[in-house]
Amino acid sequence: MQRYSVFSLVSNALRGNQHWERAWRDPDPKEEYDVVIVGGGGHGLATAYYLAKEHGINKVAVLEKGYLGGGNAGRNTTIVRSNYMIDGNTQFYEHSLKLWHGLSQDLNYNVMFSPRGYVALATSQAQMDASAFRANSMRMNGIDAELLTREQVQKLLPYLDCSPNARFPVYGGLWQGRAGTARHDAVNWGFARAADSRGVDIIQQCEVLGYLWDGGRIVGVETTRGNIRAKKVALAVAGSTTLLGQKAGLELPIESHLLQAFVTEPIKPMIDYVIAYGTAHFYISQSDKGGLVLGGDLDGYNSYAQRGNLPIVDEVLTVAKALIPALSRLRVLRHWAGVMDMSMDGSPIICKAPVDGLYLNCGWCYGGFKATPASGFAFAHTIAKDEPYETNARFTLDRFRRGYQIDEKGAGPTPGAH
Repeated sequence: MQRYSVFSLVSNALRGNQHWERAWRDPDPKEEYDVVIVGGGGHGLATAYYLAKEHGINKVAVLEKGYLGGGNAGRNTTIVRSNYMIDGNTQFYEHSLKLWHGLSQDLNYNVMFSPRGYVALATSQAQMDASAFRANSMRMNGIDAELLTREQVQKLLPYLDCSPNARFPVYGGLWQGRAGTARHDAVNWGFARAADSRGVDIIQQCEVLGYLWDGGRIVGVETTRGNIRAKKVALAVAGSTTLLGQKAGLELPIESHLLQAFVTEPIKPMIDYVIAYGTAHFYISQSDKGGLVLGGDLDGYNSYAQRGNLPIVDEVLTVAKALIPALSRLRVLRHWAGVMDMSMDGSPIICKAPVDGLYLNCGWCYGGFKATPASGFAFAHTIAKDEPYETNARFTLDRFRRGYQIDEKGAGPTPGAH
């Protein structure tokens, strides 16, 4: 694999940029692999990368029914943070944030990680108390967290409506300085290129139709490009998890919902940080190109379609205007919807499935993008060792049967409310 560097940039620029190697191969599927990963999003590609890098397992195929970046990996608001509170989530997302900070160097690919800081606004005294509780939990786990007063928020974010007549009065906020954003499609491409360089086959336009069975064990998959045998089959398909689970005889505690995001026309630098507004479950940041990236709550019905509805458009943009009145005349360029697999407690599932030969990575709710590197790392360990990594030991499927749920309310899981 051609290594990216200042020298390679200059060398290729002087030759008219005609000699760049393709970022990853386009192989035909082989008859058999050690591991087949279903889903070519960030989690699937990261899993393949860490399988090869950390465990020396490179006879791996990643199957994507469309093209890389066409699913949820390209349908989010790119936010990266680790301000979680519940034991299990706290350690997992902090591991992910640490991986984010070195990811571009690790992959030799610029994922455009921008640790610009994250402010979660509190709009009541009760939310300030909850923010203090969360900040204390974070600091006890070695995670940076700082409570901001109303005056500090006003100084940091002068464009917010902090007036006495504000629709949602600002009481203060919770600040995490190492949080930020990353370029979502660059993350996909970086993991794809790095995995390919270690021998992983990335096979696009290859939809999984069913499984190959040997007795009660899954030993491969049926695809639109033929049957592929594998010692282990791993699902990392986000919104389609329930459909592929059913094909294996599993009824998973997951609902699929749509989560919409929006981007405005580009403007000069205005919003330096990521801002979250828990009262209305709203969040906003500014991209490197100048567009404001914003999002809100789930659509109010189950769906597998990648398109949203007008009531959410109205709700999100109304909140944006109430929060930052200066945006009132700004035009929205486009919006999109990702399919979220919502677990019933808001926390993910990374484990061996009850079906022999099958492994699950699902139930990410609102936390999928920020979890990408730690998810791949932990899932690769689980597949390679047949036991969880320390950070995903609690993310079992049978916690729902045993009643040991990881109910992270701050993550916004409300599938049952719909």
